[in-house]
Amino acid sequence: MSQNMDIFNNMESEVRSYVRSFPTIFTKAKGYKMWDESGKEYIDFFAGAGALNYGHNDSVMQKKLVEYITSDGITHSLDMASTAKAEFLNRFNEVILKPRDLNYKVMFPGPTGTNTVESALKLARKVTGRTDIISFTNGFHGMTIGSLSVTGNSMKRKGAGIPLQNVVTMPYDNYVDDQDSLDYLERFLEDSGSGVAIPAAMILETVQGEGGINAASFEWLKKLEGICKRWGILLIVDDVQAGVGRTGTFFSFEPAGIKPDIVCLSKSLSGYGLPFAVTLVRPEIDKFQPGEHNGTFRGNNHAFVTATSALSYWENDDFEKDVKVKSEKIYTFLEKMVKKYPELKGEVRGRGFMVGIASEVEGLSNKIAANAFELGLIMETSGPKDEVFKLFPPLTIDEEGLNKGFAIIEESIKAQVKEPVTN
Repeated sequence: MSQNMDIFNNMESEVRSYVRSFPTIFTKAKGYKMWDESGKEYIDFFAGAGALNYGHNDSVMQKKLVEYITSDGITHSLDMASTAKAEFLNRFNEVILKPRDLNYKVMFPGPTGTNTVESALKLARKVTGRTDIISFTNGFHGMTIGSLSVTGNSMKRKGAGIPLQNVVTMPYDNYVDDQDSLDYLERFLEDSGSGVAIPAAMILETVQGEGGINAASFEWLKKLEGICKRWGILLIVDDVQAGVGRTGTFFSFEPAGIKPDIVCLSKSLSGYGLPFAVTLVRPEIDKFQPGEHNGTFRGNNHAFVTATSALSYWENDDFEKDVKVKSEKIYTFLEKMVKKYPELKGEVRGRGFMVGIASEVEGLSNKIAANAFELGLIMETSGPKDEVFKLFPPLTIDEEGLNKGFAIIEESIKAQVKEPVTN
């Protein structure tokens, strides 16, 4: 049955967002492609805001899920034991944790990214007995009150309707040119007159997604870990968007050689777009009492099934090597665009498949993304002023899909600026 946009405009809350950027009714999706009611095909460089790292409707995961459902497998189980959960825990330990020499207990806090962040903040405060959290400029960690308190975006913070307290915001890497932000941070910790108490934890994204695709250097991350250890502060890495291969490795912090105390995972963890989150916790700080943090849908067995299947991508290093090769191709394309179209006043940002171009020209990135949608490519913008158009294709996209996407992006840039530089 064909619909039009009136039902959404008339019935859906004004808070709706992506439907405004992509005003069509989608009906089908597979791999890196989506189709709308008119049959128009779109290349997806959005991937569910990073929730579809393996693309839409992965055939192997789909088969496993259908088999599980039709065999009357458990759907909802809170945190009771189930075969689907046991299989996920075993596979996650064998395929992901052990090969990386990581020893974490796995907590199922509820199905979304903000659930895992809330549980991490609560646990850090419980374990340390301290109240404050240090977050970083332009960080984004979720939309519930605790997660929002460590989020930088002022528009989203206003939505809370109450003061957001017990958080101190410090400058992220390269927030201020020619200034070591961690020297600045440590000075605050050392100075009893700074007004900054020793916090329970520091929370950060190694690559900031909504904040503008800002990537922290590995040196900065290593130094931050050292500060946390010196002061007895827990280090929380929010890998909800940057994790599960999005930056090139399963965990975004791997190349920095750090081991956070707590890791937050969600989005692409289920592999199929199903709601699923975990909080990884060092065994020494696994201090919640039974039921002290819970959630009705923390036992999403359908997500356990697809997440277990998705781990087959990581059984050897072939997938990671392929992601690295394609990441270099994406980065090279973006650098070419910045050089070829100087009127962009652009800067390439990010790592892996979490990259984009920040334009100094007000409103230009939004216009480029809107133009791309008209031409059949879905991508979004980010940053405090939506100054970055970002590329988030599925990690499984083939070379043909990348090249088609690149062609549309270049055409969209050309539509907004003058003739390119040819020499």
